[in-house]
Amino acid sequence: MQYRFEFRPYQRQFARSLSTNHGTWNIREGIIIRLTDENGQVGWGEVAPLPWFGSDTLEQALDFCRQVGEKITAEAIFNLPAELPACQFGFESAWEDTHFLDKGLTPQPSFPSREGGELKTPFLQGEGLGERFYSGLLPAGEAALHQWQTLWNQGYRTFKWKIGVASIEEELNIFHQLIQALPQEAKLRLDANGGLSWNEANEWLKECACVEIIEFLEQPLRVGEETAMTELRDRYFTPIALDESIATLNQIQASYRNGWRGIFVIKPSIVGSPSCLRQFCQQHQIDAVFSSVFETAIGRQAALKLAAELSSPNRAVGFGINHWFNEDEETTFEDLWKRL
Repeated sequence: MQYRFEFRPYQRQFARSLSTNHGTWNIREGIIIRLTDENGQVGWGEVAPLPWFGSDTLEQALDFCRQVGEKITAEAIFNLPAELPACQFGFESAWEDTHFLDKGLTPQPSFPSREGGELKTPFLQGEGLGERFYSGLLPAGEAALHQWQTLWNQGYRTFKWKIGVASIEEELNIFHQLIQALPQEAKLRLDANGGLSWNEANEWLKECACVEIIEFLEQPLRVGEETAMTELRDRYFTPIALDESIATLNQIQASYRNGWRGIFVIKPSIVGSPSCLRQFCQQHQIDAVFSSVFETAIGRQAALKLAAELSSPNRAVGFGINHWFNEDEETTFEDLWKRL
């Protein structure tokens, strides 16, 4: 079957700059794609590249979309090059949307409610995410000390805090204040984005050893230092998670073959083919935490569908990022498309 193909680029302005070890991020850019089958059924997809994680760039994705033309076949969709993992995800999830997705599941109100209240499950209720919580992303530095309470009041119980942005002395000082402030039932993930040295990683893990609420330390060292991160995993009580090191499906497969049995932080929007990811996760029992790349509601719904199927049941999904944007997503995909 052939599908009519359309695409529109978008930009999302962050409500405030996002600081990580990779730098400062102010605008999320990507591409919304729409497939229409011969019966008029519409499927939505999103290409949300993250090139500093090793995905395709926005320019590469736009070039590819321009080359596709007005029609594309299912065979072409399932044979996109592995060098374009964000395109693989966007096109294939749009194809799935034309076939499987309940069309009543349009974008839902921001999660959790900005007015606070009980934690709700905004997407795909009843398909596996109903009992799970979302991890709320805290800002780097001292701002985390002021942000966590707001998110806690909205229902979040798991938080992620970016480290490796300032000096270790400054961040450890804030860390001590943060763990004193957080309730005992909270969980805290530390995400270094590969920004620690070997000595700094050891120092952080020694500090974490006496703190029960630490869920894991994510990507402490740079890509290419996986052997050292395995040594850290074996040396300390606090679990280690890989993120940048396993950004694409090829990297996930290679890491598994090389013996990694720690936590896999999977960003579906840049991992590549959803069907191939399903196949891998169904064949191998991995400890998977699914996480956002600041997609729009279109990409997020496709990513959460995979999370509902494949994520480890006792780990919050890392999609608590709505508070990083001012825009209102209480709209249908069609309305979102018309605004571009």
